[in-house]
Amino acid sequence: MTVIDIHTHMLTLEFLELMRRASGGKYEIKKTKAGQDTIWHHGVPFMTLFSGMWDYDERIRAMDAAKVDVAIVSLTSPNVYWGDRATSLKAAQIVNDSMAEQQRARPDRIRWFASLPWQFADAARAELERAIGNGAVGVMVLANIDGRDLTDPGFAPVWQAIDKLGLPVLVHPTAPQGVRDLHMDEFGLVPPVGFMVDTTLAFARMIYSGFIDTYPKLKLIAAHGGATLPYIAGRLDRCHEAIPACAEVIKDKPSTYLQRIWYDTVVYDQRALELCIAVAGSDERVLYGSDYPHNLGDMVGCLARVNALKPAAAKRVAGKNAEKVFGL
Repeated sequence: MTVIDIHTHMLTLEFLELMRRASGGKYEIKKTKAGQDTIWHHGVPFMTLFSGMWDYDERIRAMDAAKVDVAIVSLTSPNVYWGDRATSLKAAQIVNDSMAEQQRARPDRIRWFASLPWQFADAARAELERAIGNGAVGVMVLANIDGRDLTDPGFAPVWQAIDKLGLPVLVHPTAPQGVRDLHMDEFGLVPPVGFMVDTTLAFARMIYSGFIDTYPKLKLIAAHGGATLPYIAGRLDRCHEAIPACAEVIKDKPSTYLQRIWYDTVVYDQRALELCIAVAGSDERVLYGSDYPHNLGDMVGCLARVNALKPAAAKRVAGKNAEKVFGL
């Protein structure tokens, strides 16, 4: 059985140093009370740094141990949305070039998602073209771009270019808007709750606004099993029926749109995975992911939950679906 990990992250030390110097204080790299090197946003820790994020030899050893064949690597949050035009473009190029180099060096093990300077549409489109030419098989985007919604009209030229190519897009959360107002500095609430809020809000907006109808060729992948979307699918439909604002644009039920996107397996409960498959409408809409090398990442555990499915479903989720979605 081929196993393809579609939610797994890499970056470079050069990228971290650029962010440290050029993010204008928006992001800091410092230790937590536990002594871990961590990226902080507005005084809130949200991403712990591990050597597996830049050491590809370590990654391959971890993949071998977990019996994962191919990793489609992507940058994690805060991505490249923290600088001026030149800085954001440079940050994207640093990471994209590193991933392209690793794909060339390990063509049987590594593929990659491009990162783009979305705030600058013309630069983002040019970097998309360059990245695809260098072997990128999709695009990664955060669920909000420096506080702006993905449905912001300013991003339309970038979405149009991606839609024209029919590319997979991994929508990955970051610290949500209003992180300080939500007091997410308490108990480290960004990863367990904030990330789920970020993804859920992004997809709710894309559904209710008609965004998914506007860009029908996009292959949108909702990270972390769709966050809370599977659990609130019925509520989204009920609000569409009962609240005029929720039916202002779309006629079909929101749950039908949840069957037009894809999901990864980065959940930590078998029941959550099974609910995700049920709401997706088919196990063909679910793709193995691990979130390695984050501290919540779990190549072995996420794959074990996939393997607990019926054999035919497990085979599709583990790798066959990804082969189809990414054209591998």
